[in-house]
Amino acid sequence: MAQRELWHPECGRVPVRRSADDGGNDPQAATPQCPHSSKIRGGQGKFGWLKRPENAGLFLPALEIFLLSLPFVGMACVIDRQGYVTRYRERHHRLWYICKMAFCVLAERAAKFADDNGRKLEIFFERSGNKEDRSIIQYMRELEREGNPFNQQTSGVYTPLSAEDYHRNILGEPRWKTKEVAMIQIADLVLYPMAKGGYDSSYNPYRKLKESGKLIDCLLTEDQILVGGNQYSCFDTQKD
Repeated sequence: MAQRELWHPECGRVPVRRSADDGGNDPQAATPQCPHSSKIRGGQGKFGWLKRPENAGLFLPALEIFLLSLPFVGMACVIDRQGYVTRYRERHHRLWYICKMAFCVLAERAAKFADDNGRKLEIFFERSGNKEDRSIIQYMRELEREGNPFNQQTSGVYTPLSAEDYHRNILGEPRWKTKEVAMIQIADLVLYPMAKGGYDSSYNPYRKLKESGKLIDCLLTEDQILVGGNQYSCFDTQKD
């Protein structure tokens, strides 16, 4: 693996990884090792120059235009941690992991969307740690073995998928990607405003996604949103 650098007038040197033969066979070849969206939002690291208002005023609108020009559909399951603990602590002796709940909801709704459009779903996720990565793969195996894990009496209104449905609609097991992969960075930039929109529907980046029709809810009827749209769970107040 060879190491090369690009030069940005504000960021300085940005390292780029290429395969040894420079032939483009490496899926992460020529991908700038850019920081997470948190670095952009906080003006940290190589994006420290964004702390200057004149720089942010040029860069952030251009970033917005770029993101909204991409062909994607934003889907999310956002769970308020404190609301989750408050709601379920008295009902259940042992609480589910929030990440498991979010994964199961999101995998099901993404599979439904793919199936409705005559496609198969392939799942990629950002690598975070060996234990966490194994857990995500295990969640998927359980869905394909047992189907939807939620209480059938309370979740029936959401038309849950069966184990057979998951086998039919999803290709293989979830695969991890590092944060160096461009699409992981883009997904992170889109996810943050979707999550924050659960707390503040007037948050401008969230409104822009909604107004541009980039959210799954924009493509569904009101009845369809209940079973296939973005889900905001355990919030004390209703999101607009």
